[in-house]
Amino acid sequence: MFFFCISDLHALTVFPNQIQESLNNRILDTLALFLSCGVDPNKSTVFLQSHVLEHTQLYWILSNFSYFGELSRMTQFKYKVNLNKNIPINLSLFSYPVLMAADILLYQTNFVPVGLDQKQHLELVQSIAHRFNKKYGDIFTIPSIILNNIGYKIMALQNPIKKMSKSDINLNNSIFLLDDIKLIRMKLQKALTDSNNPPQVIYDKDNKPGISNLLMILSSLTGKKISKLELEFERYTYQNFKKYLLDILIEVILKIQKSYFIFRKDIYYLHEILKNGAENARKYSKKTLYIVQNILNS
Repeated sequence: MFFFCISDLHALTVFPNQIQESLNNRILDTLALFLSCGVDPNKSTVFLQSHVLEHTQLYWILSNFSYFGELSRMTQFKYKVNLNKNIPINLSLFSYPVLMAADILLYQTNFVPVGLDQKQHLELVQSIAHRFNKKYGDIFTIPSIILNNIGYKIMALQNPIKKMSKSDINLNNSIFLLDDIKLIRMKLQKALTDSNNPPQVIYDKDNKPGISNLLMILSSLTGKKISKLELEFERYTYQNFKKYLLDILIEVILKIQKSYFIFRKDIYYLHEILKNGAENARKYSKKTLYIVQNILNS
């Protein structure tokens, strides 16, 4: 069973003052994108985090097995603190990884696919689970981390030494699934390459981060190994390589967008998915929370 959680509670750590209407719209946008990218609600459980109260209940219990020092060392927390030096940092941002632990451990999760930037958080989840199990027995399944060998970290188009991010102030660094096709074309055409003459379409993350990033994107879209792509584009100019990548990227995104706008119009269907998903998620989460509470109360 696959679980897909739309983390609206986590979203509040960054947007605490966001008006409810805006958050509700973003929730439905996210769900429609899940469906457009191939998530099948008949084969998976798709639910809204705040609809399953067990998440926050287990979060509070696990906070007693989480330490100030280790949370202070979280790279993502330190990065966001430095990014917002003039803005007061809320407690929820600090304890974000503990709620993340509850999200995962509630479902006795075996495997969690993550990006490299979340690896440290998953290692903390494992530590919290080990800590609890050491005291009370084998209650939680220790989740294994799945890091894809390729494609798990796409870099910024114009600054490929940092990751592509939805919160980047330079919007030309990121491609969004709902971007206008003309805008996507412009962003990719402006993507950083290098001044090698003759041009070399090869993967060299240290010396050619721009081209390496574009090769990674193409590899992720086509499923081809980068070594094979290097041979395929050995004699290509950067302009022609970008044109080929654009054709593939636009084909994929157009397909997603076409499905998205169909799903997004059917508000009733989207709410039904969330309702059914929450009911199914609670069947699993209630079992785990019941065991945990019984042990703590015994």
